[in-house]
Amino acid sequence: MTYQELFEQVKMKFRKADVSGVKEHLAFQFNITGEAAGSFYAEVRDGELYVEPYEYHDRDAAFTCSADTLLKLADRKMDPVAAFTLGRLKVDGDIGKALMLQKFL
Repeated sequence: MTYQELFEQVKMKFRKADVSGVKEHLAFQFNITGEAAGSFYAEVRDGELYVEPYEYHDRDAAFTCSADTLLKLADRKMDPVAAFTLGRLKVDGDIGKALMLQKFL
C-alpha cells in the first residue's frame, strides 16, 4: 500500500465521524512508519473535521504508528488506549486532547 492509498482510505473513514459536538479546536498529526510512511493531519474546527496530507506544526498531539495499526484504529478493531499500552501507538503532546481522538475513530 502506498501513502496516497492509505491517506485516501483513512480520510474516507474519518469523514463518517460526527464531530459536531466538539466545541474546541483540535489538531492531530499522524506520522505513519514502515509501509506507506508519511504524515497527515486531522483538524476539528467549528464543528467540522478536516483531513489533509500535510504536517501540522501547531498541533495538539502527534500520533506515530504503522499503517496497519492506523487502519485497525480507524475500523474500530483496536482501541487507541490499548494500542498505546501495547506500544503500537506513540503519542506526543497534550494527552488530554489526544484522548479525544476516540470521538472520531
